[in-house]
Amino acid sequence: MIIGVPKEIKPDESRVAIQPSGVLEMKQNGHEVLVQKGAGIGSGFEDQLYKEAGATIIEDTKDLWNRAEMIMKVKEPIAEEYSHMREGQIVFTFFHFASSERLTKAVINSKCIAIAYETVEQDNGALPLLIPMSEVAGRMAAQKGAAFLQKTNGGRGVLMGGVAGVAPAKVLVLGAGNVGVSAAKVAAGMGANTIVMDNDVSRLRYLNDVLPKNIATRFSNEANIKDLLPTVDLVIGAALITGAKAPILITKDMLKELRPRTVLVDVAIDQGGCFETSKITTHEDPVFLVDDVLHYGVTNMPGAVPYTATRGLTNSTLNYALEIANKGWKQALKENKELQKGLNIANGTIVYPPVGEAFNMGWKPIDTVLG
Repeated sequence: MIIGVPKEIKPDESRVAIQPSGVLEMKQNGHEVLVQKGAGIGSGFEDQLYKEAGATIIEDTKDLWNRAEMIMKVKEPIAEEYSHMREGQIVFTFFHFASSERLTKAVINSKCIAIAYETVEQDNGALPLLIPMSEVAGRMAAQKGAAFLQKTNGGRGVLMGGVAGVAPAKVLVLGAGNVGVSAAKVAAGMGANTIVMDNDVSRLRYLNDVLPKNIATRFSNEANIKDLLPTVDLVIGAALITGAKAPILITKDMLKELRPRTVLVDVAIDQGGCFETSKITTHEDPVFLVDDVLHYGVTNMPGAVPYTATRGLTNSTLNYALEIANKGWKQALKENKELQKGLNIANGTIVYPPVGEAFNMGWKPIDTVLG
């Protein structure tokens, strides 16, 4: 199979979908790998390293997409890339369809095979291709929150760990999955008093046993969230429903419960956001104010640390990509139920229910396209 790795063109996105070591494994399995010129530089991989591993360096974006049978990316295709997708071509990347009707329609119209990293799912519910980026985004959420709490960055002027005689910051984390736990660990490590909320009592019970003592847990519902909002300095939104639009946990009306210049970091923005007032921002212009509350809504947070993020992601994606390349997408999905859950849209048909339900487009059973 011919695998194409284009250069990411989303603003401030420097990750790449495959390391040179991954190219070598693809070549050893008999596949051809096309890497766009400069695709790996932001992650620390010069073109020469890809050449030495056996890749062909391609300068023209359109040429790469035209030649590749499977495209491996990091972020979802953006508008400039919609015309490159074609019928029967496999696109293996993060898609987050439920947050973008425009992208969903573009993929349907292209009739490509869209396999989403974020919905590849193991029997125990774990999301192996989302976990490494969730860990990165969660840890960054605490770091970014700490930075924007500074008065010079628009925040309340609160130091996460406080000082002798002055209380530390209070951080509320909504969601106890990989993002939330990663965020809570870093916030607590910085000395903040941290509360993690979730509606899964068994998960909270487990976290009570394993997390540091400056992290408390609390059951998540609207009344409990409202009760805490007037007391916190930083809120990290980390709620996820696999493949579906994120739940709204803080409405616009609830902003009045927060003190001026409280910081909200919405890590769920990729899936539409869990704060009603959230909107997508960029690393270049990351924050905005609504009712004097500072919002952070960057969709590609790990793109700011590509050296770490690329290595974490590609360590997880390579084996799945090899399976697709070795067997073809239909056979690979039939044999691997984890990978099968990654198929969202194929040949113009939505086969992942949360995507169809997000935009009232309907969906069909996966057997419709797998045969």
